Amino acid sequence: MKPILLSTGDVLIGAVLIVADGMLSLLLGLNLHRQLSIAAIRLVVQLLIIGFVLRAVFAIASPALTLAVVLVMVAVASREVAARPEQRLRNFGNYTIGAGSVAAATALTALLALTTAIRSTPWYDPHYAIPLAGIVLGNVLNGASLALDSMLGGVARERPGIEAQLALGVPYMKAMKGLIRASIRRALLPIVNQMSAAGLVTLPGIMTGQILAGMDPMEAAKYQILLMFLLSGGSGLASVLVAYLAAWRLTDDRQRLRIDRLAG
Repeated sequence: MKPILLSTGDVLIGAVLIVADGMLSLLLGLNLHRQLSIAAIRLVVQLLIIGFVLRAVFAIASPALTLAVVLVMVAVASREVAARPEQRLRNFGNYTIGAGSVAAATALTALLALTTAIRSTPWYDPHYAIPLAGIVLGNVLNGASLALDSMLGGVARERPGIEAQLALGVPYMKAMKGLIRASIRRALLPIVNQMSAAGLVTLPGIMTGQILAGMDPMEAAKYQILLMFLLSGGSGLASVLVAYLAAWRLTDDRQRLRIDRLAG
């Protein structure tokens, strides 16, 4: 079965639905038509640009160029992790924690898959490495941002209780244990929900794309199962790193809660 290639006209047919959403916004007074138009234009421009870039990267197949593309993706994801929480750590603390956690979790997860399960030749083949890193990054980003938001917001909210425990002689990390646990749990709930619904409620994107491309449904299911396991592991690792790094940034060698390190 050959993949069905889309023409410009086919894509424009789908754009009719965006126009319909804009009309509904006007009729119902939702005031979303401008945002819809801008979002749709950005979507088209961004995806076309990345399509041209990836075509060139795939043709060159250079490990250095592949690494450069992945690093740019990690940098953008790190910025998103840093920007989403309502609270901010001083001295670019959000970005430092986000960058370290996202990079470590993505690298470990992607390298594990590329060198063991997928076994592409060479293992850094951009056809596999870049899409895999992109998929992992999307979930790692969500998990890390949720964990960081929960940690920083929780510290500001639960400051009296934490400081009361510290005043009674409870070690800092023990006083923060409940907040760390809650932050990691919040970060992992979305991927748990995704795994629970996959197959029964939804057909995940990778599996759907591979079936549309002509792959046997059982083979597509295997890839999707592997991917969900990778996403779960990456999200878990990133969430744990973010929670503990944030807790570490909010204390000192005297095990005090340094709430002054929050920007406000």
